[in-house]
Amino acid sequence: MTLRAARRQRRHCLVASLAWLASARATATTPLQDAMRRAEALRDEATRAGDQPFGAVVLQDDTIVGAAPSRVLTRNDPTAHAEREALRDAARRLRTGDLSGCVLVSTSRPCPACETAAAAAGIARMVHGAALTDAGVPR
Repeated sequence: MTLRAARRQRRHCLVASLAWLASARATATTPLQDAMRRAEALRDEATRAGDQPFGAVVLQDDTIVGAAPSRVLTRNDPTAHAEREALRDAARRLRTGDLSGCVLVSTSRPCPACETAAAAAGIARMVHGAALTDAGVPR
């Protein structure tokens, strides 16, 4: 093989590798993105059930440990916001009310009561989608 042919082959392999890497990065998702997708699926589930359009997930070390849709209307419970329901689910699964270091992922910004509940549980970080007014719900 000539030097020119070897360089051409090496260049072709490099271009193919870069194309593969770019496509792998485009399809790879982070645990946070996966959690938001799960929260969005829960939001859609809540809507189908006739409830408010909200969903939330609790992550611990990149693993979903709690998840819930809004159940305010279906349970006739004004405290059954998706965020608090997800916190309750995580506490039940982990058998502790201490959710220190966990991340709360919600489809919209939590209300002040849900933010307070998250802080009381020790949630380290909250990630949310749209504001409440963007979801069509008055604050």
